[in-house]
Amino acid sequence: MDDLKILTYPDDFLTTIAKQITNIDGSTQEIIGKMADIMYEAPGVGLAAIQVGIDQSMIIYDVSHPDEDRKLDVLINPKIIEKEGSVLSEKEGCLSVPDYRADVKRATSILVEGVDRDGNPLRFEAHGFPAIVLQHEIDHLNGTLFIDHISALKRRLYKKRVLKELKNRE
Repeated sequence: MDDLKILTYPDDFLTTIAKQITNIDGSTQEIIGKMADIMYEAPGVGLAAIQVGIDQSMIIYDVSHPDEDRKLDVLINPKIIEKEGSVLSEKEGCLSVPDYRADVKRATSILVEGVDRDGNPLRFEAHGFPAIVLQHEIDHLNGTLFIDHISALKRRLYKKRVLKELKNRE
């Protein structure tokens, strides 16, 4: 676990469905800390445990403005209970899908349930950008990448480009 790094497409682990966390312990807290370091260094606004090779149902995110103090949020075993509205998330990107951005249709508002890093139950509504980030990260826990929400043609073109780049590195 010391050498956690962001997995990138087409790594098969990114399609893994995360397992529910039944015991929040020191190891969980250590993973959260390492994930936060990785996310902030990247820099990103969210990170799912799946993205660093850990098949646990956990996400971290920070949607604070870069000029504000950081506010790391942790959600363990998150579930989207309700979705409302529709918005186009313009130029959505992902740390696991480098050098690619696309417009993705997302819900405007969501109701989320889960627990915080101390095991306290959470149930809250998210709107706008925080809702988009939460949907994106929770998708990761279900083995879904944001490019799974775009047209098959655009996805095929991206995959072809990545495979060509990987072949050129060999």
